[in-house]
Amino acid sequence: MKLTFSPASPFARKVRIAAIELGLIDKIEFVPASVTPGTANEDYSKITPLKKLPVLITNDGDVILDSYVIVEYLNEMAGGSLIPDYGPRRWKAKTNHSLINGMLDSMLLCRYEKMVRPQGSQWQAWSDDHWNRAWTGMARFENMPDVLNGPFDISQIGLVCVLGYADFRFADCGWRKAYPKLDAFHQKMLERPSVKISVPPPA
Repeated sequence: MKLTFSPASPFARKVRIAAIELGLIDKIEFVPASVTPGTANEDYSKITPLKKLPVLITNDGDVILDSYVIVEYLNEMAGGSLIPDYGPRRWKAKTNHSLINGMLDSMLLCRYEKMVRPQGSQWQAWSDDHWNRAWTGMARFENMPDVLNGPFDISQIGLVCVLGYADFRFADCGWRKAYPKLDAFHQKMLERPSVKISVPPPA
């Protein structure tokens, strides 16, 4: 299998953590890729019209999009437990993950607004709104002990990637002081080899 990825991508990090936890890391060839907002990215668009990372190309040549779908595919392949099979836990995990993905999307949009859009064209209110979505998402998880203290699954993996991306791209945002339970959770998660080895390189 091949996975397009960037060390800076929180979505790709999610898949890398899952692959390590599932014992599949040695079965995946990691193919570095970059996608530049505002450009055609023609080569990468041949792999996925959405031009998003990551993409998994299976041994049969099938292309699997979206980090959650990729994790679900790997989890099924390995007979893992990162995504609950059925019942309330499954729907809670999927709902938590939807919130996490929305938070990451908003954080990426804030990053693009600041770093890519010309300064005179930046829309501060729009950026503030997206940051508020990520920030209030953290507030919700701060008060979700079933996630912070629960079994290691897709919710915890995704939350680790949110907090790691906040450290990576928004180092001065103050999330650790504002959310001490998330800080403790993150420190505990960094003890896992899969989480520690996938930390983005210094910006």
